[in-house]
This record gives sequence, structure tokens and C-alpha cells, in this order.
Amino acid sequence: MDKIVRIPQLRHLLGEFPGNMKFCFAYGSGAFKQINNDGDNMLDLIFVVRNANKWHTENLTKNPKHYAQPLRFLGPKAITNVQEGLGAKIFYNTLVRTSEGQLIKYGVISEVSLVEDLLDWNDLYLAGRLHKPVKVLVEPDESSQLRTALVQNLHSAVHAALLLLPEHFTEVDFFKRITSLSYHGDFRMIFGENKDKISNIVLPQLHHFKQLYEPILKHFDNYVDIPKSDHMAVTCHQDTSPATRVHHLNHLPRTPQVKLVRAWSHGPRSKDTEDCLRAIAHDPECCEILERCLKEIVWRSSVTQSLKGIVTAGLVKSVKYSSAKIIKMLQSNPLPDPNKINKIVQTVVKKTESKNAEKRVE
Repeated sequence: MDKIVRIPQLRHLLGEFPGNMKFCFAYGSGAFKQINNDGDNMLDLIFVVRNANKWHTENLTKNPKHYAQPLRFLGPKAITNVQEGLGAKIFYNTLVRTSEGQLIKYGVISEVSLVEDLLDWNDLYLAGRLHKPVKVLVEPDESSQLRTALVQNLHSAVHAALLLLPEHFTEVDFFKRITSLSYHGDFRMIFGENKDKISNIVLPQLHHFKQLYEPILKHFDNYVDIPKSDHMAVTCHQDTSPATRVHHLNHLPRTPQVKLVRAWSHGPRSKDTEDCLRAIAHDPECCEILERCLKEIVWRSSVTQSLKGIVTAGLVKSVKYSSAKIIKMLQSNPLPDPNKINKIVQTVVKKTESKNAEKRVE
């Protein structure tokens, strides 16, 4: 969190939106080079605000066309209710063209909601995004709880990744495991995302991952040995004893701990968390139990947030956005000709737009 990305066009871009953002970052293939990246990807942005209703009120005045009907006409209160009440508490506007022609998608989330996800992994949605390198446009205040929560989220990612890794692994394995925390369980990985997405994210960004986690790993010297080397295939070693597993389990966020206790107790019956985690640490299937619990969190948030996207983006934009994802996946996998799929998708979009235009005439 020690650097603001100084990219002139991004600074100018922020001027098109209401100010007073508590935190803002860009992520994804539009911000970082990925394998098979065509260099012209949509830029993904997250705006963290103190008061979502106030922010949407101002943004509706400045950028009304960013919002799909009927939410645009229902007003900021309805938009805020959709943001806070459904999915991962983020409101996305997608396929937006800035004044300079940059194609962007931006999500709005309240500071309180983001802090909760970072600390507790309620949704493991933006917390998962922030396990990976991002480009920070607006830094949190020095005294902000958000700054502390961002660091804690990285610590939690290391604890979880080490629990899911074997005694010996490579540094690439380590960063892939961290990246997979918020992808394994995401229903979009079944259909709609490149199956090699995790490798495509990690391999071109190894330097960024190392920079991000280097200060965090200093706190894990007693539990894991990751040799300092430019050779990413060097073997790392960790302590996998039950005592160390207990330590990692006790430092997981609240939501995974609750799910672990319930899984161990075979239901919602109240059992002492510390006793359950100690028992799980001695179970040979500790890794599998944790992985199932994390997948459950990711599955729920990815499904509900995607369904919410149909409401917030509108039908036409949802079809366009989803089709772009599918075409990208087809281009990276040996499946049917993506150009044929593209023609089919464009036909569907045109028909949808035509029907919408007929409705507006009526």
C-alpha cells in the first residue's frame, strides 16, 4: 500500500466520478498483463465509499446512463438497497465508455462492507481480489481501519494457503494456491472463464506477487521456509505438524472457522471452536475439509453476485458481457470456432436490443 499508481489517464478517469473515495483500485487483465492477453481488455475498477447512497445520488446526476433501467429511474435509495442487500454487497456498472473512450467496469462498495469481507471472509469476493496484486489509484487514510484490514487479509491468505499445501512445494505453487482461494468454487470457472486462468494470472505477475507477500511472510519464519531466490522452482518447506495446523486454523477469518466447526459437528450444533479446530488439525483430511468450506463461501457469493449482475447491468449488457467472457474462454481452449459463436451472440444481442426498442416505442 506504499505506492499510488501514477497513470495520467486513470487520474483523469477518476475525475468523471464523485470524489471522496476511501479506496480505489484497478484489477484484472485490463490492469495487469496476463498470458493470452490481447492488450485491449476492459479495465476493472472498485470504488470504496463511505456513504453508498450519497455516492450513487451524485453519480446519477453526473453519469445517469451508466445505470440500467429501471434502477436508473428508481433512484439512489433503490440502487443502494440492491447493492447492500444482494450478492457480495457490490454494485457494478459494466461496459461503460469514459470520455476518452476507455471501456471500464466499476464496482461500488461501502467501506464497512469491504472491511467485513477482508476480516471475516463473509463472501471472499473482494477479499479474494485483494489476495492478488492490484493497482491502487486512491490509498486509504493512514488511520483507516481499511488499511489494517487489507494487511490482515493477506495474512489470512497465507494461513489458508499453507494449510492447503503439502510439506514441500514451489513458490509458484504457493502463489497459485493463494490465487485459487477465491476461484475454486466459483461457478463461472465451470463455464465462462478460461480454465487456465489461475496460471495466466500468476505466471506473468510473479514479481508483483513476491513484492506483495514479502513483508507478510516475515511473520511466518517459524512455520515455513521460502528460500530467497530468483528461481521460482526452488523447493519450499513448511512445518505440517498438528500444532502448526492448529496455529493456522486459529488465525483463519471468522466465516471459514464457523463453517469448519459446523462441518466437523455435522450441523449447526454448538461446539467449542477451539476444541473443534484442534481436532480438525489432527485429521488427515484437514486440507479437504477446509477446501470444501472455502468453496462453499465462494460458490454462494459468485452465484448471487452474478444473478445480481443481470439486474444491475440490464439484459443487453449482461448478454454482451457474458458472451465476451465465453468467447475469451473458447479462444483459449480447443473448442468450436469462436467466430461462429461470436456471430450467434451478436445475433442474440441485436434481437434483444430490437425487442427493448419496440417496448420503449410502445
